[in-house]
Amino acid sequence: QVQLVESGGGLVQPGGSLRLSCAVSGSIGSINAMGWYRQAPGKQREFVATIFSATATNYAGSVRGRFTISRDNAKNTVYLQMNSLKPEDTAVYYCQILSGRGDAYWGQGTQVTVSS
Repeated sequence: QVQLVESGGGLVQPGGSLRLSCAVSGSIGSINAMGWYRQAPGKQREFVATIFSATATNYAGSVRGRFTISRDNAKNTVYLQMNSLKPEDTAVYYCQILSGRGDAYWGQGTQVTVSS
């Protein structure tokens, strides 16, 4: 059974930083892409960032230049470094893993709150 365990969320002041982690365990086989999505209260879940390889990344326009996605293939872990956080970044953040077979797996979500 595949499990995704997220960590690193919390409360931070505007301008602060947080680093999210998502560790994948279980028989997933190969991993194609690893990514992050977020869902703010009353809004639909939206794309944040994805990484296919060390040099192939994609970001939502609202976070480009402030967030950095990375992955550790040996640990099957994806990270999201979030800098210069804004109140509008407040949301539940979910990691998503796309296996080589095309199956999608989601984490349970971690709350990020940006407030003074």
